[in-house]
Amino acid sequence: MPNITEEQLKSLQEKVGMINQAQSQLGGIEVQKHQLLHQVGQVQGDLQQLQEELEKEYGKVSINIQDGSYEPITEEEDVPVSELAKA
Repeated sequence: MPNITEEQLKSLQEKVGMINQAQSQLGGIEVQKHQLLHQVGQVQGDLQQLQEELEKEYGKVSINIQDGSYEPITEEEDVPVSELAKA
């Protein structure tokens, strides 16, 4: 059975090896991605819980995350459309 040249074989093996290595690295990246997505989900849950605790203590407020200051959130009253037309 005839063979390709030694140089061609080395080049072929090198390219296949590079593809295998890249696929392995991609698998590792996907695992890291999954772990990070899980971590973000956990932190979002923790944030939700903290927001609920803060709302119980301070009411509905807007908090400046730079300095911790806050101000109440005023909810606009529902005004019927017919009342707006009179204005």
